[in-house]
Amino acid sequence: MADQDCLFCGIVTGEVPATWIHEDDRTVAFMDIQPATRGHALVVPRAHASDLLDIGAEDLAACAATAQRMAGLATRNLGADGVNLVNACGAAAWQTVFHFHLHVVPRYAGDPTRDDLQLPWVPTPGDPEEIAAAARDLLR
Repeated sequence: MADQDCLFCGIVTGEVPATWIHEDDRTVAFMDIQPATRGHALVVPRAHASDLLDIGAEDLAACAATAQRMAGLATRNLGADGVNLVNACGAAAWQTVFHFHLHVVPRYAGDPTRDDLQLPWVPTPGDPEEIAAAARDLLR
C-alpha cells in the first residue's frame, strides 16, 4: 500500500535512506533531516495515508503510541524538558509531505543553543460569542 511518488513511502520501503529509530508492524520512526531541535523525529504509518483525514483509526492509534514512546526516549535519553507533537493536515496547515506524519520535537528549556522555537501565534482571548458560534457550526 505504498505510493511510488511519496518520499515517506520510499523511506518505509527502504528505497530512500533515513536514520530509523523505531519500527513495528504499523509504524516507522526516523530522524528529521531538517530538525527543529536536537532529536527531532518523525513517526509515520507503514501504509500510505495522505493526511489526518485519510489515515485509518488503527494506524492513527499506532502512530500516537509510537510518538509517545519517542517522546519518552527524548526526555530520558536526551534530557529534553518537554516535547511537542506536531501534525500538519493540508497545504494551508504547512503540510509539505503528503503522507501522514507526526513530528516529535524535543524541547530544551532555557537553552537557546539547542532550542529557540517560538509559538507560531500569540495566544489571546477570543470572542466568547464567536467561539460558541464556531462550536455550533462544528457540530451541525
